[in-house]
Amino acid sequence: MKAYLDCFPCFMRQALHAARIATPDERIQREVLDRIATLLPGLPLDATPVDMGRQIYKAVGEITGSSDPYIEIKREYNDRALAIYPRLQGHIQASPDHLLTAVKLAALGNIIDFGANPEFDLDKSIEDGLAREFTASDYPLLTERLAEVEGVLYIGDNAGEIVFDRILAEQLNRLGKKVVFVVRGAPIINDATMDDASYVGMDQVAEVITSGVDGPGTTLRFCRPEFIEIFRKAGLILAKGQGNFEGLSDEHAPLFFLLTAKCPVIAQELGVEVGALVLHAQAGLKRRQDDQG
Repeated sequence: MKAYLDCFPCFMRQALHAARIATPDERIQREVLDRIATLLPGLPLDATPVDMGRQIYKAVGEITGSSDPYIEIKREYNDRALAIYPRLQGHIQASPDHLLTAVKLAALGNIIDFGANPEFDLDKSIEDGLAREFTASDYPLLTERLAEVEGVLYIGDNAGEIVFDRILAEQLNRLGKKVVFVVRGAPIINDATMDDASYVGMDQVAEVITSGVDGPGTTLRFCRPEFIEIFRKAGLILAKGQGNFEGLSDEHAPLFFLLTAKCPVIAQELGVEVGALVLHAQAGLKRRQDDQG
């Protein structure tokens, strides 16, 4: 997905938010904004928002001296999500379709995003979301594809949210599917890393690997060769969150994007309203289903 002009003011907002978390010094915060203002004119519009974000957050780290300003926020939301883990499991057990409810909970967990949407109410989002249906859902196609594969390559997004991903990974395990869960290669915003996966117990239900990416989403040209090989061989790839959609939506692969649409640009790309729950299959998978039908 290419960047839109609407992404540019969003990058300035994100940079200021990150700078304020990293330091209370307004002079340094201003220096961050000045640097970003010089970067933006040189960023090509055919680049993805992930590519832009990678450069912008690198600049924030260089200027503030903080390589992981969100580290305390990540731990807080990992703890908050773990605290409600039993309640989330209860929702699944009470539902007629355990997998569908786990998929929905995973999408709802995507609200924990301090890049695109730093203002959110986690508890309200969960309770309200469970009462709603997916706005755009390729769930029947997902279940059809699951029946054909032995495992799932699950590309994660944020800390805290990773607990919701664990719940879905557990349901996939119960269906006999091996899950390989993917985290970022370095701290970026509140995205999940190997430390977060270990902290929430993801390594108990999935093989955890890193893509090697140091940006707020997955773009293959910045990934480790080992990950790219796994990606190319995967029979089903579940990619969480807006950043992974931004970076992978043009790839020809058996991709399902699972997310909450939190910004107008992503909502427009997906043809939904802001706030929608989305399970979106890559176009090639849909064509295959149409051909078989």
